Amino acid sequence: VILKADIKGVGKKDEVINASDGYARNFLFPKNLAVEANAENMSKLKAKKDSNAYKKSQEKEEAKWHQLLNAQRTRKILTGPLSGIEKLESGWTVAVTYFNGYRILIPMSEMMINLKGDGRENADTLNRQVRIANNMLGADIDFIIKDLDETSRSVVASRKDAMMRKRQIFYFTDNEEEQPMVYPGRIVEARVIAVAPKAVRLEVFGVECSVRARDMAWEWMPDATEKFQVGDLVLVCVNKIEMPDAENMTVSVDAKGATENTNKDNLKKCHRQGKYSGIVVDVYKGTYFIRLDLGVNAIAHECNMASLPGKRDKIGFVVTRINETSEVAEGIITRLIKKYS
Repeated sequence: VILKADIKGVGKKDEVINASDGYARNFLFPKNLAVEANAENMSKLKAKKDSNAYKKSQEKEEAKWHQLLNAQRTRKILTGPLSGIEKLESGWTVAVTYFNGYRILIPMSEMMINLKGDGRENADTLNRQVRIANNMLGADIDFIIKDLDETSRSVVASRKDAMMRKRQIFYFTDNEEEQPMVYPGRIVEARVIAVAPKAVRLEVFGVECSVRARDMAWEWMPDATEKFQVGDLVLVCVNKIEMPDAENMTVSVDAKGATENTNKDNLKKCHRQGKYSGIVVDVYKGTYFIRLDLGVNAIAHECNMASLPGKRDKIGFVVTRINETSEVAEGIITRLIKKYS
């Protein structure tokens, strides 16, 4: 039989149970507590359950949509992954993110991408923005909803509004005697939003900044992408804040100030005339920058080899001087152990 109501110790409404012939005919059926589980009634039950599932699904979608409506009304900062860059039929270039399953469009002019120091000052602004945004794909970005269309369920948002809101919260204070939450000397958490071989782009509470790879770690590395990835959260030390106003702020940070310097201790492992292996992390104007396998940064101005090594090559190195001031070992490259391929 199919129960039409909850019955304690028997079953719940719409549950199919086995009942004795006498219990069904003498109690359940007369009291309209159940019906026979024949083909017709089972078909009706299935249609009812399908209808309920659809109704619940629609209610869930409506709840998600109303969450977006409330977020727009309260100007709440939302967060989603930067999932794409598209050019619409209207000609607009937009960044695409998702929240609660809804597609959110952010015009490129509302992305507030910091173009300072990108090396393309004479190029078209939109192309510069798109180039940087492309490197940010996968990063979490904050946004505030600006407009919603009930019929098409389309949503337009602004990252700029969210960035400005965060700046007001973390860098400014209503009381001049109080210190803001973010100030020079403080160690804070930053988002990695893009990574290049020699630089890491961070978002520090609403302000974008680019940090050289050598300022992101005490150890020298051939490529910052080997240590950092988009989406990482890293601790950084705030060195300097310039803010003539909220829209034109700049923040200078580095990760070295937020982590322990192990270079001095590692340098004690090196000995003058000692021979060690390492990786060439960079070559600049005839100078080789090396990361020795024992955890020491090293510099070589000479190379006793017929063919010169390149970046990432494994080499042999002899120490001629321990430079405690610069915390590096100085010496000569003596041989090529393995060519990088």
